[in-house]
Amino acid sequence: MIRLRDLFDLLFMSVGAMLIAAGFNLFLIPHQLLSGGLSGISMMIGYFTGWNIGMLYFLINLPVLVWGWIVIGKRFVWLSVVSVVLTTWFMQLVPNISLNSDPIIGAVFGGALIGMGSGLSLRSGGSTGGLDIIGSILTRRRDFPLGMLLFALNGAVVLALGLVLGWDAALRSMLSIFIAGKVVDTIHIRHVKVTAFIVTSSRDQMIGRLLQLPRGITLIKTEGAYSHLPHDMLMTVTTRYELAELRKIVKETDPKAFVNIVETVEIIGEFRKLI
Repeated sequence: MIRLRDLFDLLFMSVGAMLIAAGFNLFLIPHQLLSGGLSGISMMIGYFTGWNIGMLYFLINLPVLVWGWIVIGKRFVWLSVVSVVLTTWFMQLVPNISLNSDPIIGAVFGGALIGMGSGLSLRSGGSTGGLDIIGSILTRRRDFPLGMLLFALNGAVVLALGLVLGWDAALRSMLSIFIAGKVVDTIHIRHVKVTAFIVTSSRDQMIGRLLQLPRGITLIKTEGAYSHLPHDMLMTVTTRYELAELRKIVKETDPKAFVNIVETVEIIGEFRKLI
């Protein structure tokens, strides 16, 4: 049965996909600029070959989505699949025309639209595919420095663009990628670790579902200062990739649970092992 929240998430994913497609077709592609991640690779190939960039975007993301579905197989990947498919579809509908003659303005507004679309996708519990899926897989297995991977890939693609089409296009692409990242930051937090403190009366059910993320959980016995009644508090450290899923689990298991989520500055020890 489809819930109202799922419908809202699909709506936000659709709006996000439309914004990304508009940013691509109306601002970046007409000026031969690049986006970040795998979409930038699809644009680069499209500029050199003349192939449909929307279909390239889908084909390059397809093996990553399949990998994510096999390894993760959860709502995050499913919504990411929806985002990639909708973005590809909207790229066939949105005309590939330039709304402006200044490529710098194209980089600014294209980056802003892509950042808004990506932020909406992340807020809905999914992603725009590509490196977000890879990051989700890698951070489940080890404390992988995803920021360095993003920087290396984007840097390599922009460098290739600069060597082939000139450094003006490369620098404008860097501006677009930077703006997109800043806009995403205002809508959704980047890849950071967070600690959730959950006070619940459904301890066993909550533990059973939270362990599916999978993250370690520490059980802390507490007492209400006013009521002097004993309570159970669960502490778990997770990443923003799983934060939407954690919220969903808590609401479904114990709607009356008290949850405090704080950003974690640093973790010392085995983050992947059960606490």
